[in-house]
Amino acid sequence: MNDEITSAELPAGISASDEVTVEELQLALRNHGMHLEGLRHDLTPPGMHYLLIHFDVPEADESTWSLSIGGLVRNPVELSMADLRSRSRVTLPITLECAGNGRARLSPRPISQPWLTEAIGTAAWTGTPLRPLLEEAGIEDEAVELVFAAADRGIQGEVEHDYERSLTIAEAMRDEVLLAYEMNGAPLPPQHGFPLRLLVPGWYGMASVKWLTRITAVQEPFEGFQQTVYRFRQEPDDAGEPVTRIHPRSLIIPPGIPDFLTRRRFVEPGRHLLRGRAWSGWAPIERVEVSTDGCGTWTDATLGESASQFAWAPFTFEWDASEPGAVELSCRATDADGNTQPLEQPWNYHGFANNVVQVIPVEVRAPAG
Repeated sequence: MNDEITSAELPAGISASDEVTVEELQLALRNHGMHLEGLRHDLTPPGMHYLLIHFDVPEADESTWSLSIGGLVRNPVELSMADLRSRSRVTLPITLECAGNGRARLSPRPISQPWLTEAIGTAAWTGTPLRPLLEEAGIEDEAVELVFAAADRGIQGEVEHDYERSLTIAEAMRDEVLLAYEMNGAPLPPQHGFPLRLLVPGWYGMASVKWLTRITAVQEPFEGFQQTVYRFRQEPDDAGEPVTRIHPRSLIIPPGIPDFLTRRRFVEPGRHLLRGRAWSGWAPIERVEVSTDGCGTWTDATLGESASQFAWAPFTFEWDASEPGAVELSCRATDADGNTQPLEQPWNYHGFANNVVQVIPVEVRAPAG
């Protein structure tokens, strides 16, 4: 698909125009990405961390909040926040990314939250592991999935529903899956799921259900709206493949100073230390390369250590900006499974997992005098 296609030839929800709709603008004002200069922080401050709220932030009182585990279980349980806080406590740095990150750069453009590249963030999430609670509930042998339901309710795709997502039993039983009640050492902010949310490390953010109220074991794969919409499709009616783990991505902190409107960067001539972060939900990052000539040639950056298996890794690169003029900076990450960022992004109907390499236009100023 390309810019030459007219709107009349496109399915509903896809735009051939570069103009942002009022509906997209409304979504962009409710939600926000992380400022790219926030990449300098090992842990993203909560106010900078990307945010996506599908419906409304529910009214929540921790003293009366409860989580039920039911369905195909031998011992249904109801847990208060005090019960959950009394359980074993784990803190794990986790990088989250919205599955729609980069959607706004596709052409034709899927009409939804118009993310560029900033729908990311890394926080230290504190909570209790899910697995012991599931073992205590005793999942029946015929159960195949667990459905996680939130308190936020609304209408999407003409379907009224609670926000719900499912995981297979095996995926939910991973040791690192958490029921989180703190973010960076403080109670969850309301917009990030207070008082309780699910954290599924390595997966795109749609799986980490906020405002969690119930977990239900079911004997058939869950087909709710939020489960079936997150699939890679070329047409609206395609069966598609599920969106699951985060594809490798890397981002550079834009150097120099920006133009207010275009965000084009301006730097002084000389040597500059470029810094950035890289991550993947499939395997640890093994390599980051940087290009200073518009993706013509690539040179390895220096890769640092991640704070955890599921957190981004820092990288640095020495850039000699000795020649004045226009430059394009890019970076490319490869994980230990061999997954790497593409130079051109394949298109899909909902605009998911657009991990094409970042391009930063920079103007190297002429030497003074």
